[in-house]
Amino acid sequence: MVTTATPGETRTLLENITWQTFKAMLGDMGSKRSTRLAYDSKIVEIMTPLMPHENSNRMIEGFVVVLCEELGLEIKRTGSLTLTRDDLERGGEPDSSYYIQNESLVRAKDNINLETDPPPDLVLEVEYSKPRVDKLSLYAAIGIPEFWRYDGTVLRVYNLSEGQYSEVQISSTFATVAVKEIPRFIQESKKNGERAITHAFRVWVRQQIA
Repeated sequence: MVTTATPGETRTLLENITWQTFKAMLGDMGSKRSTRLAYDSKIVEIMTPLMPHENSNRMIEGFVVVLCEELGLEIKRTGSLTLTRDDLERGGEPDSSYYIQNESLVRAKDNINLETDPPPDLVLEVEYSKPRVDKLSLYAAIGIPEFWRYDGTVLRVYNLSEGQYSEVQISSTFATVAVKEIPRFIQESKKNGERAITHAFRVWVRQQIA
């Protein structure tokens, strides 16, 4: 077991773990926890978020909600939804996940089953430290259409095409808005406050789509 500490999160790595053991871990640990787990190729990564990580996650979620409001898009926020595929023996719990294009298909559902339900349309990972599980490969296999990664400085956007992610400059979900500018607003919130910056972000989005 290897543990690395960073200002944003801690990551613990467990090796040679079977899929059945990982599923048992999820059941034993329950849903009322702050840790997020990922599994691929007999490796379990346990990520524990610290304040910078969670603050960035919550800020970006607020901006995603503003984007949906201003663009007239419905949204279902599913947070760190546990995404598992028994057939692939892969699983992950993103920092945030959202149904937008497919929101109507899961609107009334309290539980998501990826065998019958679509995966979230957008997932976010905040990564102040390098993950030990390849999230690009993981979420591509699960079929997440759009994947955002934020490292505390840069927001990278990936779109899924033919089973693989490509980094893009324009979000397929919010095509009329330069979402890669979001880090600037996160930094400004540390000076001016979250409420003020959320308002400023809304004004900026309206200018983008006018």
